[in-house]
Amino acid sequence: MPLLLTFLAIVCLILLIAWLKIDTFISFLLVSIGLGLASSLDVATIGKAIQKGVGGTLGDLVLIVGFGAMLGKMVADSGAAQRITDALIGIFGKKYIQWGMALAGFVIGIPLFYNAGFVIVIPLIFMISATARLPLLYIGIPMLSALSVAHGYLPPHPSPAAIASQLNADLGKTLFYGLIVSIPAIAIAGPIFGSTLKRFQPKPDEDLFNVKPRPTSELPGLGISIVTALLPVFLLTSMSAVKNVMPGNAFVALLAEPYFGMLISVLFAAYALGIRRGMNMKAVTKSMEEAFKGVSVILLIIAGAGVFKEMMTAGGVSNYIAESLKNVDISPLLLSWGIAAIIRVCVGSATVAGLTTVGILSPLLIHSTVPPELLVLAIGSGSLMFSHLNDGGFWLFKEYFNLSIKDTLLTWSVMETIVSVMGLIGVLLLNLFI
Repeated sequence: MPLLLTFLAIVCLILLIAWLKIDTFISFLLVSIGLGLASSLDVATIGKAIQKGVGGTLGDLVLIVGFGAMLGKMVADSGAAQRITDALIGIFGKKYIQWGMALAGFVIGIPLFYNAGFVIVIPLIFMISATARLPLLYIGIPMLSALSVAHGYLPPHPSPAAIASQLNADLGKTLFYGLIVSIPAIAIAGPIFGSTLKRFQPKPDEDLFNVKPRPTSELPGLGISIVTALLPVFLLTSMSAVKNVMPGNAFVALLAEPYFGMLISVLFAAYALGIRRGMNMKAVTKSMEEAFKGVSVILLIIAGAGVFKEMMTAGGVSNYIAESLKNVDISPLLLSWGIAAIIRVCVGSATVAGLTTVGILSPLLIHSTVPPELLVLAIGSGSLMFSHLNDGGFWLFKEYFNLSIKDTLLTWSVMETIVSVMGLIGVLLLNLFI
């Protein structure tokens, strides 16, 4: 019976989001209440599960995601993203320009959330394509594949950060392992796959294509741009290791806290990319406020997924599923990836797919012998599987590049599938060595 309830709950969630187009947070809430009632929970218990689901899931995740959004906006608005891209393209030259685009997309994608990153890099792709006289998709796919990998694999992006929180995974280790797995995924889905796309000749809107880059004199320096964009990576990975070497040091312990590392990164960006370059504190604060508004919807989705998870726990559904799957002869990594991939294909949202999967499997995964950091990456890569007509990213790509649905499926959807499958392969290989 619990398995049937779970199946019906997921079907209802898919119908509410994909068919009826109801807000994702409200859909999660309605399905969770229905699941609670079907599990014979009383109203008071359902209410407590909702409160615990929202509060327990968000916690310090609000700070990590919020600070990440602020940092990303300052990197974008200051021109640091353009400076990084210009420099990398200059280093790699026309012959290896795809690899430069992939690296630029990855560096930019770490602090920027996906939709914001997409809108930021599109003008850069159009500009470089026109300057180098190379096909748009040949240039664009490497950069966008890197953005997608950062979005699905790496904290402080909302889904991997939330999944890591649910599985008690170390954010620093998750980020470090994610960087390792990202390299082959981006290489194959980006430059290698992108090299096969020269036959596609999209003709985007002229108003979009004729973009004007900002003058070099208005851009921040290359060094400060790279340092600011990658500061969270350095703090999250290095402080996690230093904490193990100096366990009694209170200052190191504070720096190793993900939310504090993100706060330091935001303050550094506010000074280095804002105040130091002539912005007043009011303008910097305004930029931060706008950035946080942009992620408020994502935070609501995460909260809704937390309610769904908590309702499954309160009703005993999660424990029943964990017991049922405990003796199944399948790797937890493969199971996690597979469930996330199925939900992603059905619902469209990578965030919903990842968080729903961890809600279903968390009792099983928490007691798994597999490192939780690898489970985060397995779920994250599964949540990127085969983006198609029910995914907002699919339509962003289609409309900006002015492609037919068929050509979008043959380019964007295949690229996302490669990213997902390569992520799984990378995680399975990494599991052999750690």
